[in-house]
Amino acid sequence: MRLSVATNFEPDLIEALQGYPVYELFGKLPADPLGGGRASYMLSPLPRRALAAHIRDAHRHGIRFNYLLNAACLDNREWTQRGQREIRRLLDWLAEIGVDAVTVSLPYLLDLIKRCYPQFQVTVGVFAGVDHVQKAKMWEGLGADCITLESLSVNRRFSLLAGFREHVRCDLMLLVNTNCLQSCPFSQAHMVALSHASQAGHPSRGFLLDYCFLWCTRMKLADPVNYIRSDWIRPEDLGHYEALGYDRFKLAERNAPTEVMARRVRAYSQRRYDGNLLDLVQGWGFRGGQEPSRYFGRGLFWRLATFLKPWQVNPLRLLAIRRLAEAQGMLSPLRREPPVVIDNRALDGFLEFFFHVDCHERDCETCRYCHPWAERAVRIDPEFRQEVLRQYDEILEDLRSGAMWRYVRKKTVPP
Repeated sequence: MRLSVATNFEPDLIEALQGYPVYELFGKLPADPLGGGRASYMLSPLPRRALAAHIRDAHRHGIRFNYLLNAACLDNREWTQRGQREIRRLLDWLAEIGVDAVTVSLPYLLDLIKRCYPQFQVTVGVFAGVDHVQKAKMWEGLGADCITLESLSVNRRFSLLAGFREHVRCDLMLLVNTNCLQSCPFSQAHMVALSHASQAGHPSRGFLLDYCFLWCTRMKLADPVNYIRSDWIRPEDLGHYEALGYDRFKLAERNAPTEVMARRVRAYSQRRYDGNLLDLVQGWGFRGGQEPSRYFGRGLFWRLATFLKPWQVNPLRLLAIRRLAEAQGMLSPLRREPPVVIDNRALDGFLEFFFHVDCHERDCETCRYCHPWAERAVRIDPEFRQEVLRQYDEILEDLRSGAMWRYVRKKTVPP
């Protein structure tokens, strides 16, 4: 087993990972000219010298560092003289501070890096959408050293996973602990939105009203089976993937506290977890367990700089998003118990169904295999669910109507 683990750049993380099969850390600056897979406001401020020091510390512990250049879109800036200058300056600096590998999602970047910066190992990221053997072979032909398969449409397709491993020679990696909907219709739009929200100099200035995240989380609360119809891989099920020849597994999340990341590494290393599956697979939504919220801990100045943008968004309407964050435990240190629990032990045996069934060929509401598993494993506080769904609907209506930007048209009835 080889684990690629998200770093939060906290000083105690590397020590907490000692003794586990962690071969690399991955991360990036909150904003750079290329951007990546998280909006800038989701990540703590990080000076360049702190990143360089973190890489040196990782090397001292025998762990390599993978810098993320995994934006799904560069706004065509890569075809401008200024954009080329910014890309080369960033890559020159990454080489200077000892970065070992980079992750990309655009073919041009892979081609450029393999020819001009051969010292970097290059991983193809999830945002590249590699969900077909031929896609993987084309990336391999461009020089990819490792390909992270597109988890939303691959993680539970075992015949396809076997085909990848049979026909592709380079390393293949699986992202195991995200909680996205399988074949999510929002995925492409979400990837592009996140990419632009972490690009230095972009008009968004690192801010994002995450429409895709709001809809996705609302769908799960409204119908708990969507927590089961997600792309996670449980620690107990890693053996099925290892039997196919997979040994590289990627663990998120870059904004998680050290104790959360250490728990996740321990669970996947031991291939077992007795508790709430959301402790392992939840992103920046519900807080599981007793750890304080990273968002709350960043201080008043960070929260004002992140959310107070009167020239961009109606501050009064934006308060609704803050109230929603507090209700879900993102900003409040007071919530002690998670409002949503997925009993991991209740899912023993769940995966075997997919050894012989491809969900891409079925209608979920006709199949309904996942529904009784959701009834057995998922528990949601009913008062929390009712209140938070109301808040989601209020925010989504603000986004539709224009109230979030103080711009509201009168409703019209089509002829």
